[in-house]
Amino acid sequence: MKRNRIPACAGNAIIKMSNKKNHTEATRLAHMGLSPDDYHGIVNPPIARVSTILYPSLAAYEDPGHIYRYGRMGNPLSDAFEQAMCEIEQGVGAISTGSGLSAITTTLLAFLESGDHALIVDTAYPPLRDFVKNTLARFGVEVEYYDPMIGGDIAGLIRDNTRMIYMESPGSGTFEVQDVPAIVAAAQARGVMTAIDNTYSAGILFKPFTHGVDIAIQSCTKYIGGHSDINLGIAVARQEEHYQRLKKTAVDMGICAGAEDLYGGLRGLRTLAVRMKQAEENALTLLEWLQGREEVAQLYHPALPGHLGHEIWKRDFSGANGLLTVRLKPAPEQVVHDFVNALELFPIGSSWGGYESLLQPQYPHKTRTTPKWEAEGRMVRLQVGLEDPQDLIADLERAFGVLS
Repeated sequence: MKRNRIPACAGNAIIKMSNKKNHTEATRLAHMGLSPDDYHGIVNPPIARVSTILYPSLAAYEDPGHIYRYGRMGNPLSDAFEQAMCEIEQGVGAISTGSGLSAITTTLLAFLESGDHALIVDTAYPPLRDFVKNTLARFGVEVEYYDPMIGGDIAGLIRDNTRMIYMESPGSGTFEVQDVPAIVAAAQARGVMTAIDNTYSAGILFKPFTHGVDIAIQSCTKYIGGHSDINLGIAVARQEEHYQRLKKTAVDMGICAGAEDLYGGLRGLRTLAVRMKQAEENALTLLEWLQGREEVAQLYHPALPGHLGHEIWKRDFSGANGLLTVRLKPAPEQVVHDFVNALELFPIGSSWGGYESLLQPQYPHKTRTTPKWEAEGRMVRLQVGLEDPQDLIADLERAFGVLS
């Protein structure tokens, strides 16, 4: 399948500037995916609500190289966003989808078939486990979950029919950091492809392709969007053949992203670096304060010495985001509910990466099997937003009074 292109973008001055090696990523983020010369000087690509494409002649319709054929297969806005995400992840091609989960599921369906064996990290995004149980199993794909800290020892789990090793680092909820280079080396030695959920890093804190990963996936609903108002996913390929397979699968399944969400994703790139830095700074401020609280049994964050994978995080990552998890000391269930309900600046919400702080309960004992989760005490994940951290601390301190 011929990949969609926007020829005018290739020579656009702003696009050229965004690709210069002497500019930092923060500078390039401000200019990625822009082509004002194509839109009468308009800075941001306009929202393209596209379904039908008209052709000037039958010959044009029958030309297999025609740049756009139908809106869901590609349009100026999806091309702009995918181009930008390819630049961030340093890949050759990308597919945009309607959610992070659909980027994951499209990737798995593109490369797995009946009789295949896949290794998936035990700390993966919980909805992925539902897809494995409800869909992949019906298609005859065998999935085995592995310990996130297995590193190079994953070689012992690879079978002759192992097709893919799937990673997420840091892992959902408890943030174990995987030794991606060691896992990739073991996979490549056996001809097994690799994919990673890179949402935590937003593509700027960790670069999977520099370590040989084949597919990088993100829920752009999170930090890329940044404003809690879009549903958007991306899967970026390091190699052309993998991109072609991803694109063919997405087209065959009717997978595409909405125009407003693509626009929101491009908008979010402009402030991504600034928001990520502030989120990290705020989270570290709260983390330092939480370390002294008697109500806390354990904190989960890659920057903490002793955290699982802390040394790997220091080696491979350029920073952290605004997520941390608190495991509370055992307390009556109603008291825990009263504590959560007393918070004003941490409303309960299932997402993260937006400008606002959130709280979501975590239930690793319900999903984790390798190893089985044994730690006692309720767990709450905090998405630390862009509010003044001292206001967030005051809110937590007041609510902790309920636990005390």
